[in-house]
Amino acid sequence: MDLELSADDKTILVAGGAGYVGSHACKLLAAEGYTPVVVDNLSTGHRWAVQWGEFEEGDIRNAEWLEQIFIKYQPIAVMHFAAMFDVAESVRKPDVYYNNNVIGTMTLLDVMQKCSVRHLIFSSTCSTYGSPVTIPLDESHPQQPINPYGMSKLIAERMMADYAKASELKFVALRYFNAAGADPEALIGEAHEPESHLIPIALDVASGRREKISIFGNDYDTPDGTCIRDYIHVDDLAQAHLLAMNHLINGGESQFLNLGNEQGVSVRDVIASVKKVTACPIEIEEVEKRPGDPDQLISDSSLARKILGWQPARSGIDVLIEDAWRWHQKHFKSN
Repeated sequence: MDLELSADDKTILVAGGAGYVGSHACKLLAAEGYTPVVVDNLSTGHRWAVQWGEFEEGDIRNAEWLEQIFIKYQPIAVMHFAAMFDVAESVRKPDVYYNNNVIGTMTLLDVMQKCSVRHLIFSSTCSTYGSPVTIPLDESHPQQPINPYGMSKLIAERMMADYAKASELKFVALRYFNAAGADPEALIGEAHEPESHLIPIALDVASGRREKISIFGNDYDTPDGTCIRDYIHVDDLAQAHLLAMNHLINGGESQFLNLGNEQGVSVRDVIASVKKVTACPIEIEEVEKRPGDPDQLISDSSLARKILGWQPARSGIDVLIEDAWRWHQKHFKSN
């Protein structure tokens, strides 16, 4: 039987809610009648992305401050997006990534325990798997991260599992593949500084903000020689977080779940789609491979469909890029 929530039991604390995926989750939560409370230190998030619910600026590693936020708002659940996420940067600055992603998660777990909040939805990553042994990757794939970012997320997953064994904590860890796209209404979208993701970089070239796009390697074991990735729309990710929260509130067990579209798209396919959607030329520069880039990363997300009833709705590559382009034009015209 579903648990009925009173009007006062709709507050959700969203750690990292000023970021890319977190802000989309806040929009959906508000649309579904929840009250998001964003906590974010704005190190990678944006104040303009906080358009739904209350905003408290601060760092989740500050336990005393965070506890006061929990006492003030009395959330029934936590969505945890607060993390640093640049793979290359994590290799250069492992101390920063472990401090932020691991200590931040541990502090959040400790405050949740102290304040008797027992439902956590965690933003994880397919980077916890490392180099793929089998394609597609399901949740039973070995977890052998090849960079500090992936390892920091795996440590956070293991911490949550250990805390859950010792307490009433229930969690869902959602392992994203390649998040992309933007809010279809173009209210929020993807804007990192510096930008390292393929689709917004290609859109930068289409809009004239960049001169060209680099293709790193053309001899991968794929049909066109470029890497293949599994792109999932940010709105579909947000929907999965809502479903995961409802799963926990309604008495569901803790889970580790992949979130992907289960379809591989190559670098050249992405660039071709950007050309088609924008009707703009894209200058390409072919350069050397980057170390550690696997040929393919494709998700098996059947477990999320089975347990959560989740079904990606906007993750076709052209739709993804249409939404991202609409946001890109609006955002960078006004900034």
